[in-house]
Amino acid sequence: MTISVEGDLTFRDVVRERSGEDIHSCFYCQKCTAGCPTAFVMDYAPAQLLRMIQLGQREAVLSSTAPWLCVGCETCGTRCPNHIRLAPMMDVLRQMALEEGYVADPAAYALHRSFLSSIKRWGRVHELTMLMEYKTRCLLAESSLFFRGLGSDLMMGKDLVLKGKLAFIPERVKRLDEVRKLYAEAGEGNK
Repeated sequence: MTISVEGDLTFRDVVRERSGEDIHSCFYCQKCTAGCPTAFVMDYAPAQLLRMIQLGQREAVLSSTAPWLCVGCETCGTRCPNHIRLAPMMDVLRQMALEEGYVADPAAYALHRSFLSSIKRWGRVHELTMLMEYKTRCLLAESSLFFRGLGSDLMMGKDLVLKGKLAFIPERVKRLDEVRKLYAEAGEGNK
């Protein structure tokens, strides 16, 4: 009996080479998924996505929301018995998706861009301005995205303000110029 794998097996090699991560050594223990704080909102959990890459499922991977929802916290790499860091792999997948014209979910992409913009502007994430930028991007991309979760966002925001957990005035980090230099070196200067 022969098992055929339909997929672009060169895709896995490209991801491996560009990310610098030995994705071939994954044996699907799923520790990365168990520790991932955003796995519950991804269409494919981190371990599933890694397996899909191994099987060469290029289109499904590049059209997935998972790379856009990864926050790069490195929990996956810390938990992995084979020391595979998925954050660099997710960076590569986002870049490849953009290069090849895949945008899985306009809302996920808008969140990603807003998150990076907040870090570039303040040197850290300022939740209030990030959320305002995110909702603006959603409004410009597609009006229905703007209203998705708007009520719950407002209620949660009110609760966070009342508990003193949400700062109205952002705090810039020291040496912000170094953060912006990193963005310029990565070609993110004007985005």
